[in-house]
Amino acid sequence: MKIAIEESWEKALHEEFDKAYFINLISFVEEEYSKFHILPQKEDLFNAFNHCPFENVKVVILGQDPYPTPGQACGLAFSVPSITPQPPSLRNIFKELEKDLNKTAPVSGCLDKWANQGVFLLNSILTVRSGHPQSHRKKGWETFTDATIKKLSEQREHLVFMLWGKYAQSKAKLIDKHTHLILTASHPSPRSAHRSFFGCRHFSQTNEYLKSHHLAEIDW
Repeated sequence: MKIAIEESWEKALHEEFDKAYFINLISFVEEEYSKFHILPQKEDLFNAFNHCPFENVKVVILGQDPYPTPGQACGLAFSVPSITPQPPSLRNIFKELEKDLNKTAPVSGCLDKWANQGVFLLNSILTVRSGHPQSHRKKGWETFTDATIKKLSEQREHLVFMLWGKYAQSKAKLIDKHTHLILTASHPSPRSAHRSFFGCRHFSQTNEYLKSHHLAEIDW
């Protein structure tokens, strides 16, 4: 399977592509695509990277794995195609956005607008079998995306990392907290959003941080 990833990311992560774990991972994923309904579509696999070049990243929002429901996964964490109804977690993200910034929530669940401004919407696991959440867990994607987070932490400055839920927060150890801003809250899922996601004000905090470092704010 050809790795169709944006040029700056190919340069930043080229060492990973030659490692045994990644070669085995791609072989596994290719076989899965040939046998099962795998999400997202193969051409959308590296969408998060292709929408947001390495040097353009300002904000990292970390998800776990793609939506397992057909028609939802598009290669960007939490995002869905514009014609697709918003999943519950995304609706809660928009509720918090609306309250935090006192603006009308987007009608579309497509987050391309965020990604194109430097919001890196990264799932820790990039593929999943349709209808089977976390079915591609511990196959190698976590090693690859951990390397991605480390590379951003080491080679960039003044990034904002939004870590929602315990799984995302476990990645904080990969990030230099003295160089970057780490924001944590409960996951926006209906099961946990009430704990600390609602009221977290991560969107306004992000823009305040970017502004304080003379960086353009995100038009959420």
